[in-house]
Amino acid sequence: MVGRPGMLDPQQLVILLLRLAVAASFASILARFASFQRMLMREERTLVQRLKLGLSCSLLFGTGVAIRISNSYQAVDLGLEGSLISGMMGGYVTGLLSGILISLPAMFNGELMSMLVFAGVGVLGGLLRDVAPDKDYVWRFSPLLDLSFYRLLKGKQDLKLVAYQLTVLVTAMFCALVTVWVARLPGSAGKPLIFCLAHDWKEVSPLRWVLYYASTVFAVMLPLRIWNATRNEKKLEAQQARLNEARLAALKSQINPHFLFNTLNSVSSLIRTNPDQARSMLYKLSSILRRLLRKTDNLAPLREELSFIDNYMAIEMIRFGDKLRFTKEIDPNTLDTLVPSMLLQPIIENSIRHGLSSKVDGGMIRVRSHLTDGRLHLLVEDDGIGIPEAKLATLFESGIGVNNVNERLKVLFGNNYRMWIDSKTGEGTRTGIEIPEVQTAVVRQAINAAV
Repeated sequence: MVGRPGMLDPQQLVILLLRLAVAASFASILARFASFQRMLMREERTLVQRLKLGLSCSLLFGTGVAIRISNSYQAVDLGLEGSLISGMMGGYVTGLLSGILISLPAMFNGELMSMLVFAGVGVLGGLLRDVAPDKDYVWRFSPLLDLSFYRLLKGKQDLKLVAYQLTVLVTAMFCALVTVWVARLPGSAGKPLIFCLAHDWKEVSPLRWVLYYASTVFAVMLPLRIWNATRNEKKLEAQQARLNEARLAALKSQINPHFLFNTLNSVSSLIRTNPDQARSMLYKLSSILRRLLRKTDNLAPLREELSFIDNYMAIEMIRFGDKLRFTKEIDPNTLDTLVPSMLLQPIIENSIRHGLSSKVDGGMIRVRSHLTDGRLHLLVEDDGIGIPEAKLATLFESGIGVNNVNERLKVLFGNNYRMWIDSKTGEGTRTGIEIPEVQTAVVRQAINAAV
């Protein structure tokens, strides 16, 4: 079926569209393999790794060339695009190797310029990788330059990225143009020197060539974007794993080893003089350790945190005697509000160790909570010796406990939280935390809805 002059034959249009589907399918197939995913995550590779990357791409794109030769399915032949993509991902060696291997089926079919052109395109892809100001630009290639220019005018796009995208676009179109030119050279035995989808087109029109070159450019873009999505997904998984590891390490380090040693020493001294009190300390210590070992959630109801603090402070009050007093002013409406696990303990431990332990007559620690405009406010106060102004200015950077709490709040709430410390030498310290209100019931409803 032949369309009107200047228009594409419907069959030709279908083939051009199928090329994009094939490009996406090839990329998705490779992205399924864990070894290929690991190669995607590396920007700097050894020679062996570059060869493996080239072999992976060559196997799939070379198979497409072989299928086209054996079954005349023109849409699956993406040898040119595969060679360029390989070079952009892995550099000169990967591009050159891919170009040679991808061209082998075509060479055996008598398309004698295939190896030279594909190898050259692969090296050209390596050059594109080499000139990229940032290797991440390779994965962000987009032919939609109108959107890039709009973002550039709005100040939301990097000029270097736009220039690089334009360079890749021109290079891809140049490679397609070279293929068309070589395909029209006289070959031997009536066979073209290289396969070109547009070689058999009887009519020439601007629309046909625009669609042909656009299909080439988009066939280069789609695999890069799909693999970039895979890279981003793996990065998120790695970040989550690191976050979990950091959280476990933080939980383990929340209870200072000195606290454990001092508690056990107190227990040993109380066993003979006051066995009941020693038994009570051990019970509370076991509750603390049990919670540390079994807790896996990032968030917990405030009532659980306060119960943990009660056990912690009960032990400290036995150790310090009448020198340490502890009070709470808790709004009942805040008890079901979710807070980060182990939020208050590092702050209270700092108050005891740095604010009250060296004070002759001891002091008091007070914990307060209230809700205002959908936000939970927590306040930990002590009447200890206070923090010198010079040290207070760098406390979020140098204070282990404070920095730990602040970093966890930042991970969980982004910029939607506030933590502050106010202290006066000789008068005491106040630490405040403000976070969004999240009710336990809301979370339970979300879980039930998901189930």
